[in-house]
Amino acid sequence: MAAKSSRAQWAAQIKNGTLGKSKGAPITGFFNRKAFKGIILGIDPSLRGTGLAVVRFIGKEKGELLHTETVSPPKEADLPNCLGCIAEAVEKLIKKYPPTAVAVEETIYVQNFRTAQKLGAARGAAIGQAAKRGIPVFEYPPLRIKQAVVGYGRASKEQVTKQVKSLLGLENELPFDEADASAAAICHAWTGGPSE
Repeated sequence: MAAKSSRAQWAAQIKNGTLGKSKGAPITGFFNRKAFKGIILGIDPSLRGTGLAVVRFIGKEKGELLHTETVSPPKEADLPNCLGCIAEAVEKLIKKYPPTAVAVEETIYVQNFRTAQKLGAARGAAIGQAAKRGIPVFEYPPLRIKQAVVGYGRASKEQVTKQVKSLLGLENELPFDEADASAAAICHAWTGGPSE
């Protein structure tokens, strides 16, 4: 006997009234997670504009933004000095706001090999500061971050910025890099690993 097509299976579930009803174990995921409690350092890595955001979650949906900044090394700075600026900024934030976790936006596909190398180096400079202190690091693809924060994986930067402003109860919108870092932190709090 041939297997039913997915359309036929959906039609049968609608007809039987079983659509959306779980068989056996309850569905796990965002709505069944315990509320996250702790401080998350969100990082949107880039060689010339790394976004950093420190967000505290105390078990409610809205987080409290403690600090944001964009690490922008001088234009004349070479690669090692840019990486040093990123590492120093992350180190200062970790010392001032000891995070429970670090959430990092993964690098999207880059065609240019040299650009990919520089992005990788910037990520390493940021992540290394957390790793050497034993702070768990979680990486999320941009699509997942946008899906968690906006509800749509192909959302624009403007949509992410507006939603971050709303979710964190801010008076003004953040610069794009800082909004992306905040979104990474929110994504981890809502969909990531366990809290402290």
